[in-house]
Amino acid sequence: MSESAGGDPSRIIQLIMTLRRQGITDGKVLGAIERTPREVFVEAAFEGQAYENSALPIECGQTISQPYVVAFMTAKLGVSDRMKVLEIGTGSGYQSAVLARLCRRLYTVERYRTLLREAEARFARLGLTNITSRAGDGTKGWPEQQPFDRIIVTAAASEVPTLLVDQLKTGGIAIVPIDVPASQATSQGSGQMLAKITKTDDGYTREDLIAVRFVPLVDGVAREL
Repeated sequence: MSESAGGDPSRIIQLIMTLRRQGITDGKVLGAIERTPREVFVEAAFEGQAYENSALPIECGQTISQPYVVAFMTAKLGVSDRMKVLEIGTGSGYQSAVLARLCRRLYTVERYRTLLREAEARFARLGLTNITSRAGDGTKGWPEQQPFDRIIVTAAASEVPTLLVDQLKTGGIAIVPIDVPASQATSQGSGQMLAKITKTDDGYTREDLIAVRFVPLVDGVAREL
C-alpha cells in the first residue's frame, strides 16, 4: 500500500487537528486519514477544498462525505486488520481507501459504474490491493462473500436494512444512516440518524449515534452514465 499522503502536509495536519478537536481520538483512524490523499478523490474544481472539513459534490449527483463523518463512522465501526468489511456505496472511493488501510479485505459495491471505474483507478494509483469492488445493487449486499465482520453503508436507508445485517457474523457491527420518521424529524434536528447495528444470536440491537445527512440508499444498478 501507498504510505505517503501526498498533497500539502500543512493542510493534512490542520485537518487531523480539527478532527481531534471534534472528538476523534482513535489513532489508527487518524493515521489512515492522514495517509489517504483526499485531493485524489475530489473533482478538479474542488481540489483547493480537499482538506476542508466539508462534504463536496462528485459525479452522478453524489457526494464525498465530510472528513469528520468518515472518521466518526470508521471509528464506530471498530475495524481491525483481521476483519473482512463490506461497504455499500463506493462513491469517490475515499471512505474505501481509509477502510482499506485498517482491515484485511474490503468488499465495496457501487450502483454507478462511472463512479466505480474512477474509484478503481484511484485505488490502483494509491497501491491499495486489498479492495474488491463491483457494480451492483447495494441493498442486496454481497451474499457470496458473507459473513462479514463489519458493514458500512454510505447512503441513508429507510429502515434498518435487515438483508445486510443478516450478512454479518454474530457480534458483527454495521454502521448505517437511517431515515428518521417525520414525526420525530423536528425534535431530532435532522431527517437521518447514524445507527450502530450489532448482530445478535436472535436478531440485532441498535444504538443511535449522531444526526447526519446522506443521499438515499437506492436499489438496483444505475443506467450507465
